[in-house]
Amino acid sequence: MSKLFTEFQIKNLQVKNRIVMAPMCMYSADLEGYANDFHMIHYATRAVGGVGLIILEATGVENRGRITDHDLGIWKEEHIEGLKKVVEACKSYGAKVGIQLAHAGRKSEVIAEPSIAPSAIPFSDSYRVPMEMTKEDIASVITAFKEAARRADQAGFDVIELHGAHGYLISEFLSPLTNQRTDEYGGSPENRIRFLKEILREVGQVWPKEKPLLVRVSAKDYGDGGNHELIMAEMLQSLKIEGIDLVDVSSGGVIPTQNMKIYPGYQVKCAETVRSFTALPVIAGGLITSPLMAEEILQNDRADFVFLGRELLRNPYWPLQAAKELREEIPWPVQYVRGK
Repeated sequence: MSKLFTEFQIKNLQVKNRIVMAPMCMYSADLEGYANDFHMIHYATRAVGGVGLIILEATGVENRGRITDHDLGIWKEEHIEGLKKVVEACKSYGAKVGIQLAHAGRKSEVIAEPSIAPSAIPFSDSYRVPMEMTKEDIASVITAFKEAARRADQAGFDVIELHGAHGYLISEFLSPLTNQRTDEYGGSPENRIRFLKEILREVGQVWPKEKPLLVRVSAKDYGDGGNHELIMAEMLQSLKIEGIDLVDVSSGGVIPTQNMKIYPGYQVKCAETVRSFTALPVIAGGLITSPLMAEEILQNDRADFVFLGRELLRNPYWPLQAAKELREEIPWPVQYVRGK
């Protein structure tokens, strides 16, 4: 039997296969961050197509925390209703559903709001100089993540993923390239993880203990003096006690760089390192398009799940196609059986 189509248990959650839809910004919410019909159709289609775990796109815990002013929001109670409809639609077709709780930090392009960061360093010449966060700002954002987690539970999400990757706010605190603070939130790795540690502790007060909590990280900064996969693994090892159940391993996005070599599976080694060092289950990905490649990653215990992004944009029914290629018999949506 192929491993790609075996179940996986995380706490009380049983996922029917090892295929994860990676969070991808759709830039399709209204200016207030509300989900709409597009989001329901977009995500439910992937559930019909057989994805085991769907993780909704980066969703702002604050208005100023959105990447753009057309990203989803979860900073107010009124956002719950629309998100709940998306969750219910996906679950009705057999998928488990998560949401990526995010704050864009210095990479926010919401012009009506100031951008904030651990240090007043812009991402590039085309970005604004962010305001360096005060202790009060830090406390406020931590509370925003906590409240967002509470709303995510009310909306019925099975998992939450804290977005600590790609140079957004949590990632900015983790990387020495973007965090040049001299207080207890900057300097040593122990200090740089403090912001995420405090978020995990606050979120843990409202997120049900039986539901999994994920963290997405950039294992490599691709810059001199930046983080690499072993440093990130060591940081995650220190954070395990705070309740991380699964690590979604990505890379890059912290600084503008041309040093990345992108090829199919280019991030898998990072995931393998994190998994080996921390003994935490991981999601691996990075231009995975082939079912045989996904199967190899899982069979060789390099990861516990594989995430697909662009491939699921091209082909929402990739899992059905993968099952055929791997000669695996899985249930098809009854409406589509004659196409089997």
